[in-house]
Parts: sequence; C-alpha cells; structure tokens
Amino acid sequence: MVLEFKLPDLGEGVAEGEIVKWLVNEGQQIKEDEPMVEVMTDKATVQIPSPASGTVKQILAKEGQTVKVGTNLVVLDNSGGKDGGSVGTQTVQKIAPDKTPERRTESVQQTQISQAAQRVIATPATRKLARDLGIEIEKVSGSGPGGRITEEDVKRTGSGQRQPPRPTQQTMQQQVERPVEQARPSQAVPQTQPSANEERVSIHGIRKLISEKMLKSTQTTSAVTHIDEVDFTELVALRDATRPLAESQNVKLTYLPFIMKAVTTALKQFPFFNASIDDQTQEFIVKHYHNIGFATDTPNGLMVPVVKNADRKNIFEIATEIERLSEEARSGKIQLQDLQGGTFTITNIGALGGVMSTPIINVPEVAILGVHKIQKKPVVLKNEIAIRDIAYVALTFDHRIVDGADAARFTSRLKQYLENPSLIFVEASLNEGQR
Repeated sequence: MVLEFKLPDLGEGVAEGEIVKWLVNEGQQIKEDEPMVEVMTDKATVQIPSPASGTVKQILAKEGQTVKVGTNLVVLDNSGGKDGGSVGTQTVQKIAPDKTPERRTESVQQTQISQAAQRVIATPATRKLARDLGIEIEKVSGSGPGGRITEEDVKRTGSGQRQPPRPTQQTMQQQVERPVEQARPSQAVPQTQPSANEERVSIHGIRKLISEKMLKSTQTTSAVTHIDEVDFTELVALRDATRPLAESQNVKLTYLPFIMKAVTTALKQFPFFNASIDDQTQEFIVKHYHNIGFATDTPNGLMVPVVKNADRKNIFEIATEIERLSEEARSGKIQLQDLQGGTFTITNIGALGGVMSTPIINVPEVAILGVHKIQKKPVVLKNEIAIRDIAYVALTFDHRIVDGADAARFTSRLKQYLENPSLIFVEASLNEGQR
C-alpha cells in the first residue's frame, strides 16, 4: 500500500513549517515512529516520526522549503516486507484497479481515511509523556484535529477523566474533503540586480517567523509603553549574598529569577496583564496560571522560552529552568512545547547595555516587560546624595484591554517588590497559606 504522508497539525495555530533536514533517503527502509524529518515551526525544530513502516518511495518537499500543514511531504510504500501494513491495526483489503479515475481516487481516499482513523497521531513529546506515565497511547482518545492526541488527552487518561470520542470515519472524510491550499508557481517579478557593494539575504527560517510575528504585533495591538525608574540596590545585595549558596548547588543565579518572581507576584494582583486576546470572539482570556516567557538571544535569532508555573517555583528552581531552556534554545535543541503557552513575557536586555527601549508585545499576550541596564547613579535618598544601583523598566501593554492608570499601578507594585525583594517572599508565603 502506498501512503502519502502530510505535514501534520503541530498545535497552537501552527500553519506551516520549514523543512530543515531529511533524516531518510529515497529507497531507505524505515520503521513506524522512527524519526523521519526535522521541521522548524514556531521558532522550534521538531522531529516528525514516520507514520508507518515501509520504504521511502519519494520525498516531495526539499530542505529549506516552507510547506503548509496538510501538504504532502513523502510517499511511503509499506506493501511488502516484515513490517508491511503496520499503519492500521486491521488488515486492509486490497482494492482491484479501476479504470475510472474518479472511482480509483475515491477508493484510495477511502483507504487512507480508514488507515488514518486507526492510526495513532501524536507528536514525539506526547508519546514520551504517555510512556513516562505508563499509558498505552493507542487507548487514548485524541481531541486534536484529525484525532491527534495532545498532552492534555494523555494527562486526562492518567487522571481517569472522561475522554472525548475518537473521530469517526465520517469526520475523517470531512477533513480529507477540505480544500488544502496548494503552492502556486509565482509569477516572475522584475528585480533590481544588486550592485557590487550590495548583498541580498533571503528572509527565511527563524528570521521569517520573527518578522511575521513582529508585524502582526504592530498591526493588531494598540501598544503603549509605560516607563519607570527602579532602585535595584537591595536586589543586587540579595543576589550577591545568595550566589555562594546557589553555586554550591550548581545553580547559575542571575537577576532574572528574582525579576520573574516579582512579576508573578504582581500579576496575581493585576490579573488583566496575565491574559491573551481572542480577536475572533472579541474576548480576552485571563489566565490563572503564570507561564513566564523570557526573550533569549540565540545564533539563529530571538526565541522566547517559557518557564511554566513560575509562581509555584522558588528562585533556584526558576534559575535552573532558565539555564536549561536558554542552553537548549541556543543549541537549537529546544522542544516546541517549551516555546508555547506563555502568559507574560520579560525581555532582560540589561546585559547588552542601553538605557531604555520600548519592547514589542508577544502576541496574543497583552503585555511585556523590558528590564534595562543596572548601573550606579547618584540619587537623592532621605535628602542626601547616595550612590545606588538604578535601572529603567518599560511595560508595553495593549491599550485595548488595559488602561494607562492600571499600567502605572502595576509597574508601581512591581517596583515596590524589586526595591524591597523581601516582600516577594512574604507575599509568596501568604499565597501559599491561602491554597
């Protein structure tokens, strides 16, 4: 049986991906779930496994090519060999050739639908989660498009919650019948040839994703930036005092974990900043969990890893997670789920210098905090001149959802925590006692 494998839906509104590297060659034998191709999408490179065992008959997408979800990537032949026919759990009846093209197309389509309804569709990360929890993934009902099994489906199965029904052949038929946008040959557009001292650089990969997301942010948000000056002297002293203990536990302690903890504490009092906007339903969604993204400079471009449930982690746990995510982002090994699900973003550009900036909102979030260079300055303290560690913080927010007065209040509360870091731990203790 010849199968055409399409780029699957990888979740979170991902519409396309760039083929980074094929891990197989035409004519090569491959087993079901064996890594087949690396695809970069949503600023992450993910490995997509083979849906069946068989022979790679034809590779349809080239490395470096950007393809949309639903586009055919590869043709597999699993008609022979020991592992042939392992796509489904039942034997597929062979269909006699039909000279009528319409009937032959319909027969092949029905066969593919039958196989898709039986096949387990899940990402490698979801399959790993199922193995870690001791759950047979074949028994999990998928709630994603085309019956794709999500991590939430696996967790629900582990907790014994009711599962949504598996997609029927009728629903699979409807999905197959949906028109898939096909690539059309672009018309030649006259371009000015660069001169000897010019160079044309293709916008692709992560740079293309960053470009599209930044453009969407500026076009769809009413962004305003509120800036305040913060005295970091006490926080600098706390970090210096805590650093030896952190080093004894192999923890790299920067200012960011303290800032992140202060942000989550302030967000609990101003929850509208911990939200996202659904433009289609004209609703904003207030999140009662705190997944904090942090902008990371990598050789491939800007990435925003996410520390999940940062409010429930202590300073050392946050620092450890930041270090892990940063290293994986810079090495290109970060997983897609570690770049998704953020509710608020911090961009800490102080190490690179600069006095002030106006960060761009990481849509669909409604706010982002920029923290700038901490430097010693003379200030008036209790009617005397003192040398203090001062930095500016810039809160960019979507004025459609948040008013300027609320932005000022939120920043003032955050400033209070940063200037008196002991209050962070007092608030954390109070919140812990209220659970």
